[in-house]
Amino acid sequence: MNAILHYLGGVATAGGITKIERLLIPGAVGPLEALLEWAPEAPRQMTALVCHPHPQFGGTMHNKVVFRAAKGALEAGLPTLRFNLRGVGKSRGKYDEGRGEREDVRAALDYLRARFTDLPIALLGFSFGAWVGLAAGAVDPRVAALVGLGVPVNHSDMSFLRDVRKPKLIVQATRDEFGPADQIQAFFDSLLESKQIHWVQRVDHFFTGKLDEVQAAIREFLRGIAIGA
Repeated sequence: MNAILHYLGGVATAGGITKIERLLIPGAVGPLEALLEWAPEAPRQMTALVCHPHPQFGGTMHNKVVFRAAKGALEAGLPTLRFNLRGVGKSRGKYDEGRGEREDVRAALDYLRARFTDLPIALLGFSFGAWVGLAAGAVDPRVAALVGLGVPVNHSDMSFLRDVRKPKLIVQATRDEFGPADQIQAFFDSLLESKQIHWVQRVDHFFTGKLDEVQAAIREFLRGIAIGA
């Protein structure tokens, strides 16, 4: 694991103290900046990893959608890691058109599995993060569930999901310019069970004004998955 812990804080919640750790975790081309949030005293059935949108268009682990997705997973009781892909923030390396970024996702999965031994992992990704994250998670046996937010079907090939039987949730805005509703519905219909879709009505790719709904949809999906884990 060999992560470097830079900071440890905590906030009080109904379930006890939730710790926030600022980390540098090992990556293929150098350390990756990450945040781990978890409640040490709470029972755990799963963990979660959240992947951020496109690095070349301002995507970071602090993106509002990523932040809310992580909160939804945390509310479902999952220790949750979000991290910066290579070349973002304090993460070493440079943008690699999705190839190296999949390596970064695998490095983050390695960290979670080492930190929380034998717990299955839910992998969540927003936009570019849905493309690189779900691609890595679809074939990784440590990943038990997949969540795609703002899936960019008209910019990225998501066909790798079509033969995946892991539980899947798609959260999509009806006015998403990178994943229009008709294309998303056709894509969703092509997926194998188990699958769910949650439409967020009358908003754009960034779920503007509806982030509470996004967070709640993720929380309820992951609660159901964790109970069966």
